[in-house]
Amino acid sequence: MRRVRHRDLIAALAVALTAQPASAQTLYVEAGRLIDGVTEQVRTGQCITIKDERIAAVGACGQTPADATRLDWSGFTVLPGLIDLHTHLADLGQSADLAAPIKASPAETVLVGARNARVTLNAGFTSVRDVGTYRGLTDVTLRNAIERGDVPGPRMWVAGAYITIPKGGGELNGVVPNEQLPADMRLGVAATPAEAAAKATFLLDHGADFIKTIATGAVLAIGTEPGAPELTEEQLRAVVKVAHDRGKKVTAHAHGAIGIRSAINAGVDSIEHASLADEATLQLAKQRGTWLAMDIFNGDYINDIGTKEGWPEEYLRKNRETTDTQRTAFKRAVELGVNIGFATDAGVYPHGMNARQFAYMVRYGMTPMQAIRAATGRAAEEMGRDDIGAVVPGRFADLIAVKADPLTDISALEKIDHVMKGGALVR
Repeated sequence: MRRVRHRDLIAALAVALTAQPASAQTLYVEAGRLIDGVTEQVRTGQCITIKDERIAAVGACGQTPADATRLDWSGFTVLPGLIDLHTHLADLGQSADLAAPIKASPAETVLVGARNARVTLNAGFTSVRDVGTYRGLTDVTLRNAIERGDVPGPRMWVAGAYITIPKGGGELNGVVPNEQLPADMRLGVAATPAEAAAKATFLLDHGADFIKTIATGAVLAIGTEPGAPELTEEQLRAVVKVAHDRGKKVTAHAHGAIGIRSAINAGVDSIEHASLADEATLQLAKQRGTWLAMDIFNGDYINDIGTKEGWPEEYLRKNRETTDTQRTAFKRAVELGVNIGFATDAGVYPHGMNARQFAYMVRYGMTPMQAIRAATGRAAEEMGRDDIGAVVPGRFADLIAVKADPLTDISALEKIDHVMKGGALVR
């Protein structure tokens, strides 16, 4: 992805100004085939009653209620709106230009995020967990704008910034001396357990929904190695205590086995990437009930586009060293029954391509239904949400519809025909 151009900003602003609030009408949606996101069943002849943005009832179709408008999706498979647990909407996207994040102001970053949010929603992802941005708290601003109806986009749960060691995997390294970076790009930098706790407190006080920690080095960060531990177990414990005391979850970016185990032992709720997880580490995750969010699609994108566009060789080398190992670990995690949620690292590749991950999840061990549930009911479970991710009464009326059968061809989810969020048709 390249740095945004002026006309793209104008287009994003125009969309923001014309965003429409959710409809308050009662809808009666006739589904051809219904996948509810929480069971293995595929039901036919079902109608979904929607009132005040939520699902009021699901049952056998009959006469349209007097106060309702019937929506004929009888030719489609209807599913819950999809959930991506690892995105970066409020960011410029990956490119060969290491300095791109610092060249863009916070305002420009949010406008780019508005465009990313619209594309993501149109792709059928009605909820996302946004796991960090270089420009701290721009994700909070974008989330709030979506919630107010100022801009169209998915429901967002945001981290605010990365909790990372100085010059670690969550810093913008290799551009200027890190001490000279803008203050909003170092909101989560912490060298001690006390500092880590203080940074977590700051982020939660300023609107973060959960905390993202950097437990190992990163593939896409200069001067760090994916297998090398960074935040210590003591620092991670300090963060977990702050967050859990306030009823908030903690996730840890962790590629290497040592860093993953430290994060699990510290009590984090989920692990991002888990690229170099070995058997003992996967067994520990299974034992503790820790969730894995493994982005097994984008290694191919990085290798292909990164090579063509001249991304740093350090990035490409680390990507080569982790891609196949991560996919092997994913397959084994599926076999063991480890908790796995749908997570893509959108922003490394262009937003809107999130659903390409499904085919990889099936290729590496999941059934199509397991992959769908990982992005619906199971993803909601990982987030601790009981208001999204399923077509059941009481949940938000976030729905998608596809002509093809995703249980026969999972790639059908790359071509969503209709999207609804909160009872309002997006397309």
